[in-house]
Amino acid sequence: MEKVLYPQATAENAKKKASLAPKQIEAWRNFSKTVFKEGVLDEKTKQLIAVAVAHVTQCPYCIKAHVPMAKRKGATEQEIMEAIWVAAEMRAGAAYAHATIALEAMENE
Repeated sequence: MEKVLYPQATAENAKKKASLAPKQIEAWRNFSKTVFKEGVLDEKTKQLIAVAVAHVTQCPYCIKAHVPMAKRKGATEQEIMEAIWVAAEMRAGAAYAHATIALEAMENE
């Protein structure tokens, strides 16, 4: 049997979470709708950004939501994978950039 790391996102648990903080979920949903509406950036680009960020933040729920949404907004599988590679480079680059902090800590030891 496959071990499940994260509970399944269901309509039932979404309702329960919303019922525990109704004002907050309403504000968040409105914020989310506003953020993802077409503006200076088109909706496809926003979804590709969301895919990349979801991989950096390592949110499986976000990945499962934004990858299909990116495809619905016109992103190709190649564009999605390229966005993921950009995220990977940024994550690795940040780790390397923070080595400056380690150097300083070593020098001050």
